[in-house]
Amino acid sequence: LPILGVYAGIDLHSSNSYLAIIDEKDKRLYGKKLPNEMGKILIALDPFKKDVKGIVVESTYNWYWLVDGLQSQGYPIHLANPATIKQYEGLKHTDDKWDAFWLAHMLRLNILPEGYIYPREIRPVRDLLRRRLLFVRQRTTQILSFQSMITRNLGIRLSCQDIKTFKEEEVDNMFDSYHLALTAKSNIATIRFLSARVKEIEKAVRGLIKPTQAFRYLKTIPGIGDILGFTILLEVGDIHRFAKVGNYSSYCRCVKSQRLSNGKKKGKNNAKNGNKYLSWAYIEAANFTTRYCPLAQRFYQKKAAKTNKVIALKALSNKLARASYYIMRDLVPYDRNKLFGEKAQTEQEMS
Repeated sequence: LPILGVYAGIDLHSSNSYLAIIDEKDKRLYGKKLPNEMGKILIALDPFKKDVKGIVVESTYNWYWLVDGLQSQGYPIHLANPATIKQYEGLKHTDDKWDAFWLAHMLRLNILPEGYIYPREIRPVRDLLRRRLLFVRQRTTQILSFQSMITRNLGIRLSCQDIKTFKEEEVDNMFDSYHLALTAKSNIATIRFLSARVKEIEKAVRGLIKPTQAFRYLKTIPGIGDILGFTILLEVGDIHRFAKVGNYSSYCRCVKSQRLSNGKKKGKNNAKNGNKYLSWAYIEAANFTTRYCPLAQRFYQKKAAKTNKVIALKALSNKLARASYYIMRDLVPYDRNKLFGEKAQTEQEMS
């Protein structure tokens, strides 16, 4: 009898994958652990190629090569979101084989929680900006370490900007210990190296920025410049994949992650769901916006007085995330009066 259609699930690991294939009636047609080699996976799929209705790949850290390779061969690919996949809690035993067939089974029933397959051609630029963020954080660690060492041994405090301009030869006369001087020189050399890499990446990325309408309007938010605006656009991809503004705000990790019952807190949900890079971007935007927008500064100060600075900054980042959603979706400029309300504008003018 002819096969009407088949569904495949791939449980992906660092060195191997389990490929599972079922038909329309959930009958298992194939199941085998394969090495992570594109050629061998394609050979295993080839007998079913004309009948394949979909292949599910689990969204792990190393899915790029597999999804790109399968898509290049014309296979319809779905990326499973492991954070939202539900399994029967009464199961006593699961393994790679069970997981792979479960992925194929969910695809057949059309109940698969899917992740977003970011366009292959733009992915390298997005990942380059992610590397920039890593270097910025590492540089900050080195600056704080050097700053702490100076305060601890000399009793003085230098600003981060002063430390960035330090040269290695300037520390010889600062410390009476060779080992302290060597530690300081190591910090300075690392800071300078990381700063050079950050500038190199920014220069390369600026050459790729296209002044699209969404990009220009996103930059109308006070405090969002080229790099931050481009980072947000690249991390978002297609803004229309978010049905509502709340979905986008949640994806940016700008909302609380907690469980409530009868008005009482009963625990926390997974706070790591979402995009950590967008979360960072909107926190950075909130920091800058308080410097350049009086209404944002007023909102932050009022919130901080009732709660604390961390919660106030997070609340402001949530407002900016929600505003940018409409900016990118509707292609409209930033309107501070809509964000903070006409009442806030009137209060600001009177003060």
